[in-house]
Amino acid sequence: MAAILSSLRNTVIAGFVLAAVMFVIYYQSQGYSSSDFGVYFFRWLHVISGVMWIGLLWYFNFVQIPNMPNIPDDQKPAIGKVIAPAALWWFRWGAMSTIVTGLIVAYMSDYLMSAITLGGGGAVPKDMFIGLGMWMGAIMWFNVWFVIWPNQKKALGMVEVEADAKAAAARTAMLFSRTNTLLSFPMLFSMVAAQNLF
Repeated sequence: MAAILSSLRNTVIAGFVLAAVMFVIYYQSQGYSSSDFGVYFFRWLHVISGVMWIGLLWYFNFVQIPNMPNIPDDQKPAIGKVIAPAALWWFRWGAMSTIVTGLIVAYMSDYLMSAITLGGGGAVPKDMFIGLGMWMGAIMWFNVWFVIWPNQKKALGMVEVEADAKAAAARTAMLFSRTNTLLSFPMLFSMVAAQNLF
């Protein structure tokens, strides 16, 4: 067991193996419908991706940013040079994977256009709620890729800029990260409501 848990790679592989075992149990007890399982599989990937993305968003906003002033100056480079770049890599690709798998689920479930148009002319409440969640998620994804990440590269020194520009980039990244934190609560409400209240 220590060989599995001592390595993140082995831990993740073991987690996916256990998920495959769960699939076999499901298959033996319920049978298999490829269309139903396909939607479920992409929804599962969507949730995994979303947990990675929003979990890191909340880590940045609830843990890293508030505690940076408490870290001695000589230790801050470890955050900026090692931890933050790694976390931002998973953060960006978690966002990308979340939006791609979400769009696949919406397409496979035949509500993509109705959700994008917030229920269309019929104002279907379920589609309106999932659509609101999708739009908020799209705004958050845009913020990650086109505002937060470019500004974080400057703030972390991955892109050379003047000290004033570096400070401004850090502030911009923080404000858009806070915007995403704000949007994460109604976005998750909309997504969960669409799946459970209608």
